[in-house]
Amino acid sequence: MTLFHAELRKLLTLPSARAGLAIGLVLPPGVMMISAVPEEARQDAGFVQLTLGVIGAIVLGVVSTSSEYTAEGDDAPGGRQITTSLTGTASRTLFLAAKAGALTLVVAVLALVTATLTLALTRPLPDNTVPRVVGVVVYWTFTALLAHGITLLTRTGVVPLTLLILNTSVVSVTFLLSKVTPLAAYFPDLAGSHMFLHRIASPVDLAPVTGGLVMAAWVVALLAVAAVVVHRRDA
Repeated sequence: MTLFHAELRKLLTLPSARAGLAIGLVLPPGVMMISAVPEEARQDAGFVQLTLGVIGAIVLGVVSTSSEYTAEGDDAPGGRQITTSLTGTASRTLFLAAKAGALTLVVAVLALVTATLTLALTRPLPDNTVPRVVGVVVYWTFTALLAHGITLLTRTGVVPLTLLILNTSVVSVTFLLSKVTPLAAYFPDLAGSHMFLHRIASPVDLAPVTGGLVMAAWVVALLAVAAVVVHRRDA
């Protein structure tokens, strides 16, 4: 628990993490306030806007890890936080678990608060609001963990931050691939969106639980690979 609290404090004191919190908290309700929702899209009102807020979760997932690999400054040329973190930790497994746990808690709370604020602006509330909010929380959390895992592998935040944000907000590569092959529907972002969206242009109709399990499998597989890599390299 001491290690978990240390990682939680470390995450919450990062300026870039605070920016991620602000994006996740403000973007969905802000877009909801200025959006005109057509009648045929009422069933997903609020939830579509929450897909944009996942950018905040991506930022949190990336910076929580990339900050470990950033040079600390002129007083420690070439020094990185990861060296100190691993030196002061008895087990790399515990270190990775604490970091993932702190990220999970922060993103889950952020997603719940943002979903509450965003859906409070919708009238009337969409059907099955509560289980779909749970889906949003799981989706945001899993997305943050995927960003965390990719950053562990690359040891830089530039690549995962660019690719994941572009795929979420500008052009969805996974969606375009789903037009070519139905297998693309099992990419984590498309599969996971079935947990809370009803209107999805997907070649495969997944149940919410199935979509969540597919996304969970991606998260577990990626974090397992990342853990093996972290254990095998020096830092």
